[in-house]
Formats: sequence, structure tokens, C-alpha cells
Amino acid sequence: MNSIYQKTISKPLKFEGIGLHSGKKSKITLIPAANNQGIIFKRVDVKLNNLIKANYQNVFSARLCTTLQNENGLKVSTVEHLMAALYVAGIDNVIIEIDNEEVPIMDGSAKIFLEKLKKTETKNLISKRKYLKVLNKIELIDGNRKISIEPHNSFKVDFQLEYQNKIIGNQKNCVDFENDNLKEVIEARTFCLYEDIEKIKKFGLAKGGSLDNAVVVDNNKVLNKDGLRNKNEFVNHKILDLAGDFLLSGYRIHGKIKCYQGGHELSNLFLRKLLSTKICYSIVQADSAISRKQIDQFDTVAIAVSA
Repeated sequence: MNSIYQKTISKPLKFEGIGLHSGKKSKITLIPAANNQGIIFKRVDVKLNNLIKANYQNVFSARLCTTLQNENGLKVSTVEHLMAALYVAGIDNVIIEIDNEEVPIMDGSAKIFLEKLKKTETKNLISKRKYLKVLNKIELIDGNRKISIEPHNSFKVDFQLEYQNKIIGNQKNCVDFENDNLKEVIEARTFCLYEDIEKIKKFGLAKGGSLDNAVVVDNNKVLNKDGLRNKNEFVNHKILDLAGDFLLSGYRIHGKIKCYQGGHELSNLFLRKLLSTKICYSIVQADSAISRKQIDQFDTVAIAVSA
């Protein structure tokens, strides 16, 4: 995946499954796209005005997932895991045809998306990649939540998660997306507390949730039969979400992020602040090969760790 040029996929890729929140079955097809087109969702169940640009300014809701909306009010939700998969796979331009309002949740992680993307050839395009290079530190504090970014020569995420629940507890991990093995991040699943399930459903969400696509924690035990995939699965999933949400900036970002108790909403608020603060970044064109070791390191064999 070493390249200074933008990439797309060489042929269409298909996925299908159930929407985590809608409970509806949906199919998506990833279609090769041209230079500088970016990532675009296309609602094929709608005839007109059916394109939704994957951009932070189009985030309509960040409640338990990231939902995008175009200027005509058409939405697509739970885009974050697929966006993270595209980031890791090095895909810059793609059209995502979808026949419903929500991207299928698959197993609750980016693992299934990456397995297919890994087996598919990518195509170099003629335009060079552009990166958002952080020049000065910037921070956002929102209640007890905090996020910052400072200059760094790769995309690095230092995330801390703190729960009163003893199983989740206080987890912390630091991941360099350009240089580290990302297997444990890629396979980390969405999670929730058993006690919160009914509250979530009262909001009309999690209609498609199950132990097949989410980790559920009940007091001092994990309800999933095979337990956790890795000991830091909870914080690793938060890092996965953040990577997907940050690709909505329209760029691959070079900077070190420190985040405490973050989520989709905080990530979007922070992107809006960062991209409106011109002195904190510059947009640079790639002029040398960027190390992308994670795809080669990614192994599709799951790790089961009993909780």
C-alpha cells in the first residue's frame, strides 16, 4: 500500500447485512471512482438527489452512530466502520451504492469489510494524495470530554475510555495508523451495557442489535459466548470509530490525537473547530511514499479471549 497517488478499487465489491439501528436488511456495492471524487454514498432506492458526500459538514446526527444527510434531507447512517475500513485499505475515491438508510453492521467491526478489501486489487489514479498536516496544537473540551491534536508525522490516536463498569473499566491505548499492526483495532466490535439496551430501544435505535454484531456487558461478565477478541476491545473500537469519523474531514490527517471519553459527536465538533482554524493546519500534497504496513500485517484469524 505504499503510494503517493490516490487510489480506488479495481472492481465492484458487494456486502449485505442488517442495520444495527434500523433493523432493516441492506445491500451496499462499492464502485470504483475517479480522481478527487472522494467517498460518496448513493441511495439507489431513491431516484433523484440521491448522492450524499462523506463529509463532516454533512453529519446530521452523531447519536450512537454517525448519520450523514444531503441538502435534500436524504440520509445514510452508521457509516463509521466502513469509513475506517476505507482509511486502512488506502482507498481515497469510491462510490458506495446502498439500497437502504443504513450501512449494514456486519459483525460490529471493520473486520469483514477489510477482509474483502484486502483481497481486491486497488488502482492508482493520476492525482497525488493530499494530507491535512497539523501545524499547531488545538484542543476542545466539552464537559468531562476532551480531545486535542498536535503536530506529528503520521495519524496517531491516544484514546482513554473510562466506565464505572468493572469489565470495561479504564482502558487506554495508543495506535499509529501508519506504522502499527492494526489487527486488534480492525476487529474491535461495537459494545454496550445490558442495562442500557431498553433505553436505547426507546429512542427507536438498536432494532438490529444482537450478540452477533455487538459486545454486551452485564455487570461483571461479557454475554457473548466467545468473550472478547482482545483485552482492549472496548477502547480499540472507540479508536476505530474515531478513524472513520476523521476521514470525513476529506483528508488523511497527519497529527497526534489525544482523546478522553470521546465519541461520534465529539469527533464531529472537533473537526468543525479544526477545519475552521486555518492557522492550525495546511493541506499538503504527497511527494514521497507513505508507509502503510497495516494491510500486510492484518490477519483474518479472530482471537477469542474469555472475559
